[in-house]
Amino acid sequence: MNLLARWRAGLRDAALSPAHWMAVLGLAVLLVGVQAVWAKQAEQAARQPAEARWVAGWAVAVLDFREMAANPLMAAMGGAPDTRAFRAQTLRQVLQPSLDGERVRIRFSNRFGKTPLRIAAASVALGTGTDAVSPASLRTLRFGGRATTTIAPGAEAWSDGVALKVEAGQSVAVSLYLDRTTPFATMYLMGAGGGWLAEGNAVMAPKLPKAAPLPMNHIVTGLDVLTAQPVRTVVAFGDSITAGGGESGTGAYPDMLATRLRDSPQAAHEVSVINAGIGGNRLLVDSIGPNGLSRFARDVLGQSGVTHAIVLLGTNDIGRAAFGALPGVEVAPHEVPTAERITDGLGQLVKQARAKGVKVLLGTVPPFGNTPYATEANEAMREAVNRWVRSRQDVDGVIDFDAVLRDPAAPRQMNPTFDSGDHLHPNRAGHAAMAAAIDLRELQE
Repeated sequence: MNLLARWRAGLRDAALSPAHWMAVLGLAVLLVGVQAVWAKQAEQAARQPAEARWVAGWAVAVLDFREMAANPLMAAMGGAPDTRAFRAQTLRQVLQPSLDGERVRIRFSNRFGKTPLRIAAASVALGTGTDAVSPASLRTLRFGGRATTTIAPGAEAWSDGVALKVEAGQSVAVSLYLDRTTPFATMYLMGAGGGWLAEGNAVMAPKLPKAAPLPMNHIVTGLDVLTAQPVRTVVAFGDSITAGGGESGTGAYPDMLATRLRDSPQAAHEVSVINAGIGGNRLLVDSIGPNGLSRFARDVLGQSGVTHAIVLLGTNDIGRAAFGALPGVEVAPHEVPTAERITDGLGQLVKQARAKGVKVLLGTVPPFGNTPYATEANEAMREAVNRWVRSRQDVDGVIDFDAVLRDPAAPRQMNPTFDSGDHLHPNRAGHAAMAAAIDLRELQE
């Protein structure tokens, strides 16, 4: 019985004076008004969308340029670390978010910088090919309302949000003007055409004057989309098998997974897929990039709105054991891998994720027969790690990449159909098979 009905019943049973009747009628009118207000507020609440929040639409795992430049294999690409710097130049980075939205913000990183990073001007726009952007889409980026910002060594900064309609898979160009000498510091690798450089302040130029391509990408490390829709944010965490050709360039399995999710009519929610792979990365010990145990909190759990992690690490840890037998190569005791150390490390990642409410899908280590990693001891280690992964009951899913990629006729080796040619890395068909092996329902929960 509602309040008005109870008042009516009370009126029938009571013998009241005229004054009482007037007071009762006044209260009844008041109650009717209160109920109307309550009903209107409830209706408005039902119509209002959920509170908008920032969700990662694109992000990368970063590297220290000085460490990369000291690597003989990378020296030719980047030059000597003490001679590489930006000097009054505009840097334009091209990226492809995996999420639609109408408002974005950009992350700038000085994670490995030794000096403050000053950004004198910055913009974002829709890319139209190479270094060109749509003039009508150019937006000035600000930082706390200011046109410039300075980022301390080891820190990062987000721009203010700006209205810009973006679509998944569409090119977005972020430009920043570095008016002071800025040594290369925080960087990452992408496919060709990801970064461009021009003299002077050209952040608002539809096409950079005399643009020169960059062999690597710098400073711009994330794009968030503001959304009120339910979104699942999946971070693929791993080494070069996750990063793909040209590191996080197109064609890696996370990119194909994102396309598959967008094309799936069964998808109940939008899903953003972030590629946090680093070629040569290891789980337990620093190699190319910080080890997986130390970078998981930043590169996975630190992404805006993260809900799921796909973990595929261990190949380079196992492979490290093969180099201990080479003449003149010493492997420190703490770097000697064992199946127990690797599975313990994977278990730590699972615990970190679950503590933050992030679901985890573990991948088995793919085959590496006919490579320098392939020894009897390493194969036994790989099989022991994979048995542990397949037996896990404390994760939200297991992706058997080993079963997908191996040669049925020679299970220790990669299927020739999926082999890039080095017997270690999948080709495009192999990455497509990896993406197809993932149960999309596990990413919708």
